[in-house]
Amino acid sequence: MKQFWHLCKISPAPLRLGLFFISLAVLWLPLAAPLYFIFRADENLTTILTMGLLFAEFLLYLPFWVKRVHGEMKPLRRFGLIWQPPNAVDLIIGLAYGLGFTWALLIFEDRLGFIDLIPPTTALTRIVIEGALSGLGVALAEELVFRGWIYDEFDRDYGPQASLWGSALLFAALHFLKPLPEMLRTLPVFPGLTLLGLTLVWAKRSRSGRLGKPIGIHGGLVWGYYIFNVGGLIQYKEGVSPWLTGIDGNPLGGLWGILFLVVLAGLMARATRKSPSRKRPL
Repeated sequence: MKQFWHLCKISPAPLRLGLFFISLAVLWLPLAAPLYFIFRADENLTTILTMGLLFAEFLLYLPFWVKRVHGEMKPLRRFGLIWQPPNAVDLIIGLAYGLGFTWALLIFEDRLGFIDLIPPTTALTRIVIEGALSGLGVALAEELVFRGWIYDEFDRDYGPQASLWGSALLFAALHFLKPLPEMLRTLPVFPGLTLLGLTLVWAKRSRSGRLGKPIGIHGGLVWGYYIFNVGGLIQYKEGVSPWLTGIDGNPLGGLWGILFLVVLAGLMARATRKSPSRKRPL
């Protein structure tokens, strides 16, 4: 084990990331394999249990790994996950941006006749609550990984530009992994994911390295789209190219979604330039 930790310490950031994921898999597989065989009759339950176990192990293993490799005693604080009022305010501001972006985009497409927004036929309370929980859960997990840990690993070795582009491109690539024909069919989604990754890094930098704002933006995007999509409030019109409204209904894979995201990215980049401090959170 001493050789493993020494290798992690002397390796460049891309290799360190690979070593981390390999060691995490070694810890996860012996526990996940029995779950697969026990619950294999229910594929959805198996996925929930094994992925939940993976994320739980990640949360436990990551702070330990960072302490051993970098000697960082408070890694979550370094990543920007701080349990303080300013981060809560940032979260609310981010949610407003994310929800506002989603609603503005869909209302715009409805007004131009690309989609139809349908009044709800049933109560949306359950869907709104589900969307909030899933949106914030996904956002917390992914922002901790991509704008927290992975961003920090690139920043340690290569500085601000590499951490910006490295975390954004890795975010896009890992979300885009699928069979080659599907990757080619959904190709417009990749630049949208990359732009979203850049936007969330700028959101973090605009708040002195805190993660509240990017978590809020990310969660608001997922939450807003969940309400409209799962609530059955969107009807896509025949004859309208999905390259305009989004491949498979994904706004990040359509022209209008990307153009709206350019505006949001510009706002975050501008806020970064105006930020009084870009230091790490205290």
